[in-house]
Amino acid sequence: MLTKILNEFKTFIARGNVIDLAVGIVIGAAFTAIVKSLVTDVVNPILGLISGGMDFSNHFLSLDGRVYQSIALAKEAGAPVLAWGSFITAIINFLIVAWAVFLLIKLVNKLEDIVSGDEDVAEAITEPTKSPSVEELLIEIRDELKLK
Repeated sequence: MLTKILNEFKTFIARGNVIDLAVGIVIGAAFTAIVKSLVTDVVNPILGLISGGMDFSNHFLSLDGRVYQSIALAKEAGAPVLAWGSFITAIINFLIVAWAVFLLIKLVNKLEDIVSGDEDVAEAITEPTKSPSVEELLIEIRDELKLK
C-alpha cells in the first residue's frame, strides 16, 4: 500500500507540470525581490519628489475620538484605527508592481518571438516602421479581393 502511494507520488512529481510550477515559484520569489526593490528604491523616491514628499502611510483616523501624533502612538495606546493611508500606499504599490510585471512580460514575449524565429517581430524591432504607399495599399486590397 505504502509502496503504491510512493510510486504514484514519484510519477506525480516527475511530471513536467509540477517541475515547471516549482521553477515558476522560485523564479517568482526572486522576481518579487527585484520588483519590491524597484518600487521601494526607485519609483517611490521619484513619486515622493514629484508629490513634494507626500507619504500616505501615516494618514489614519482614530476611532476612539482622540488625536494621536502618529499611527504607531495610536496603536500603542490600544486605539482602534482606520489606517486609510496604508491602504492607499498598498494600492499605489500594487499598481506599480502590476505595471512592472506587465512591461517585463511584454519584453519576454517579444524576446520569445525573436528566438522562435518570428521574422515579423524581429523586423519590427530592428527596422523603423514605414507607411505603405498608396500603390502598395491598392495592390494589397486588389489581392485580398481576388482571394474572395
